[in-house]
Amino acid sequence: MLCPLCDTPLESRADKYYFICSTCGAYVRDKKYHVTNEREKQRYLEHNNDIHDEAYQNFTSPITNTILQKFTAGHSGLDYGCGTSPVITKNLRENGYNVKLYDPYFYPDKDNLENNYDYIFSCEVFEHFNDPKSEINKLISILKPEGYLIIMTHLYNEKIPFAKWYYRNDDTHVFIYTLKTIKYIEKTFDLRVEKVDKKLIIFKHSAASTSSI
Repeated sequence: MLCPLCDTPLESRADKYYFICSTCGAYVRDKKYHVTNEREKQRYLEHNNDIHDEAYQNFTSPITNTILQKFTAGHSGLDYGCGTSPVITKNLRENGYNVKLYDPYFYPDKDNLENNYDYIFSCEVFEHFNDPKSEINKLISILKPEGYLIIMTHLYNEKIPFAKWYYRNDDTHVFIYTLKTIKYIEKTFDLRVEKVDKKLIIFKHSAASTSSI
């Protein structure tokens, strides 16, 4: 099995289910244990994500606040992998922002992947990518020059007991990122990191940007 981000042969294991990529540092779920599309969709439907729930709005606020700070209502945005309850888009639209939706299960409007955007955001989505290299290339192709790719996904570090970690124990999570993975993405793709913490990663689509890692 090859790493779906960097094509490195996967040999080292974290456990029965996950490999550790020696090149990009990602934790990659063995394909033998990938769930079906039907199971994945059902898992999303089990999420208790109410767009009117204040706790859920607070959880997604790092993305919402980033967009409100960096962009105006005149800019165009895409909520990629928005799921059943696109709370970030709801909050942005209430502020007059122009945001389109795309989700392969719940908002499968591929016309929205034919536009170009000033910003694209994905909340708790990147860890579900079976083919992260292809997905990142797709997003870059529809991101305007100097545009932003804003991601929420929980980065793993070795201080976390992996066997008990909630990300590892979600069977729809197939690709888990580390700081090394983010550095690999920055080096390999036409992206530069503006910010990274344990859950929020902000990339800028510009070779002239300066990394702050």
